[in-house]
Amino acid sequence: MSYQLISISQQAAVTTVSLNRPELHNAFNPELIGELRQALTAIAADSTTRVVILTGNGPSFSAGGDLSWMQASASYTAEQNIADAENLDAMFDLLNSMPQPVIGRINGAALGGGAGLVACCDLAVAVEQAKFGFTEVKLGLIPAVIAQYVVPKIGVSHSRALFISGERFSAERAFEIGLIHAITSEDELDQTVGYLVERMLSGGPQAMAQAKKLVQAIWEMERSAAKRYAIEAIAQARTSAEGQAGLAAFLNKRKPQW
Repeated sequence: MSYQLISISQQAAVTTVSLNRPELHNAFNPELIGELRQALTAIAADSTTRVVILTGNGPSFSAGGDLSWMQASASYTAEQNIADAENLDAMFDLLNSMPQPVIGRINGAALGGGAGLVACCDLAVAVEQAKFGFTEVKLGLIPAVIAQYVVPKIGVSHSRALFISGERFSAERAFEIGLIHAITSEDELDQTVGYLVERMLSGGPQAMAQAKKLVQAIWEMERSAAKRYAIEAIAQARTSAEGQAGLAAFLNKRKPQW
């Protein structure tokens, strides 16, 4: 599949997805959203991909929604605006629920929806000079769609303060609030991402997919339902082919076959 506004590359078990509108700081519009949805759907079903890296081409990670697209929405009907927002949410939901670990390679500014993409990554590494912000209120808008992914990531207190102020903040603050997990220099960005990839490849693919579902279930479910989910999940993991292979490898002091 050929794409215009994103680029895809695969090396062994690692697939890298790059937003590819560098002249517009990788701002997304309906076309980019559609391409990213298509790509993520295909990657999620691809058993040869065990780790996904999300990054941006050029100096920025993503400036969020394209302002021309946002302005054009004023002429949409209410139904069209709802459909447009549902399409946007589907993109975030796909990224957030990928079965493979998703590593955010944050090579520059991540603002608005761009910061929302960061929140959907399982692990995120940013360069020292990267700036972040939920800047929607500065435009008279709100970070509505991304809130359902950001609030669980950074918590209610930080979300309220940053959503209301719209302030831009440093990589250091992004690390402190849990939006990103590591900070590095530009020169060491790929090395740091590579280290995280190695860590992800050491885990069982099915176990990692189920671990992601477990976190989501514990967050979303009522307490007794979450407890039952957890009990059944570990019972299934213990008896699964992957679980038995992993336990046997450990007991025999060898690396598992995955």
